Amino acid sequence: MEIHYELTEQDVVAFNLYHVKNSKVGKNSLQWQRYISPLIFLLFAYFLSIFTDMAKGPLFATFGLTAILWVIFYPKYFYFHITRQVSKMLRGGKNEGLVGEHSMKMNKTGIADQTAVGETKVQWAGVKQLIEDADYFYIYTSTVSAYIIPKRDVYSVEGLKSYIQQRIIT
Repeated sequence: MEIHYELTEQDVVAFNLYHVKNSKVGKNSLQWQRYISPLIFLLFAYFLSIFTDMAKGPLFATFGLTAILWVIFYPKYFYFHITRQVSKMLRGGKNEGLVGEHSMKMNKTGIADQTAVGETKVQWAGVKQLIEDADYFYIYTSTVSAYIIPKRDVYSVEGLKSYIQQRIIT
């Protein structure tokens, strides 16, 4: 089976967002940052109320409101930050092997992905899992890296999915 596709910066960003939203480490990181920071705000308000002459009511109201807003809006900021950082890294380096035209060949032994600057190969035993979302297939070769295949460039989505699933060694 052979697939020709083009990866854009947005495709790479989409993979990174998917990975952060669905990996245990990404979820834990978001939860810690989302809930521990507001606790620190409230502890800060508590210590300010003890060591200063500030009125407790307005102090806790201000820091409490800040904590509530943080819990509500932090996930949007977190994902925006991931998007910005990935885009910045992609623009800052040479990414010809990642972004651009790809030609992927799959056969009974494994996958070979060729770009203008090189080729990567993996045997089916090296494929950890196939993940599918609305727009992409992610063929994971480790816990943090995957071949990104945009569905927009796949002739038969179900055919590709079936082909890969039959070959993955679990």
